[in-house]
Amino acid sequence: MSGLARSGADIFVAMKNRNPGIARIAKDTFYVDEMDVAKVVEYAKEKSVELAVVGPEAPLEVGLADGLESAGIPTASPCKDAARIETSKIFMRNLMREHGLKGSVRFVEAHTIDEVESGLDELGNEVVVKPTGLTGGKGVKVFGEHMMTKEDILRYSEEIISNRIGGSKIVLEEKLVGEEFTLQAFCDGTRILPMPAVQDHKRAYEGDKGPNTGGMGSYSQSDGLLPFLTRGDYDQAVSIIEQTVGALKKEGAPYKGTLYGQFMLTKDGPKVIEFNARFGDPEAMNVLTLLRGDFVKICQGMADGNLANGLNQFHRKASVCKYVVPAGYGSKPLAGEEIKVDEKGISDEGAVLYYSSVNEKDGKVYTTTSRSVGIVGVSDEIYEAERIAENAIKHVSGNVFVRHDIGKRTMLEAKVVRMNDIRGCSK
Repeated sequence: MSGLARSGADIFVAMKNRNPGIARIAKDTFYVDEMDVAKVVEYAKEKSVELAVVGPEAPLEVGLADGLESAGIPTASPCKDAARIETSKIFMRNLMREHGLKGSVRFVEAHTIDEVESGLDELGNEVVVKPTGLTGGKGVKVFGEHMMTKEDILRYSEEIISNRIGGSKIVLEEKLVGEEFTLQAFCDGTRILPMPAVQDHKRAYEGDKGPNTGGMGSYSQSDGLLPFLTRGDYDQAVSIIEQTVGALKKEGAPYKGTLYGQFMLTKDGPKVIEFNARFGDPEAMNVLTLLRGDFVKICQGMADGNLANGLNQFHRKASVCKYVVPAGYGSKPLAGEEIKVDEKGISDEGAVLYYSSVNEKDGKVYTTTSRSVGIVGVSDEIYEAERIAENAIKHVSGNVFVRHDIGKRTMLEAKVVRMNDIRGCSK
């Protein structure tokens, strides 16, 4: 939203909770369940909205972009069929396999425990278990980290099937070894404009330990790469996204909007972990904070199917984002807890504040079950950007916690050494 506001747009917002940051920049706000397509579309028509952008993935799954487009409102977000690249992991894997796309991995779809056992016979126990549907980034478990034995795999698979987590179906994928990174791109159905690479940190606790989350923070480098990522690696990831957009077009579901590619950099190059049919969170805060181009023009180009060259211009700066999250986040987050945010103190540190999943009532800000506040430091070097973000976090208080190690020198240097060992080279 802040990117649209910086480009001079009048913002009309439909959202469930009162986010104080969004409410402050909005010309008008409609509090509604974002899944209620009819009400959101009616609001957009009533306000004569000229361009729509859908933020979360769940409204895309129920066809909000389709509803807006049918009402004559250009939308810079994918239709329901194209959004399956995120909302159905098995659709994504089959798309890549059937079109022979680079970056594919070995996988098996399973509907029953018997099929899970057959899949393990084919792939071995070194697998990743994923519900096929949406789980808010918290449904993935990895052998050797969350599951230590075959019995653990079967037990978690049974939990997914019995409790219908993410739709009750399962994808077993080969476990990849390497470093994860994110590459996002603006797409108009045919062409893409890539953004700087970002590395997110999914684990709840420092040292990349603990349960998976939607992301605890992220960083980017001033040259658009990462300490362990070469230009060749980046270009390969761009090519995979281009091929994926091409495959969706061939399937009759042209992809218009921001496409998020989550990759594992392996000894054999980038492999696809997943795609999201939207900006990544927190990665959006890294790249949009650095965006020099006109975001309204970018969104218009995506919606119209006519992205122009040169719109994806970014400041040559590094960024570090750290999340402040409610106590218990990743397992049993405490919702409804008041947090205090000293906005001036954060600004005085030179950082940028983004309110995330919070609710404002009677002038006070309260936690929900998801992440509360993102704070971004920007500088020429990652370590200075990390220092800015770390200092700014001190101006948020409450029953919350933070991963302090994101962007720290020790962690990043260890990642470079690890990746060089995986590649079998020294540097």
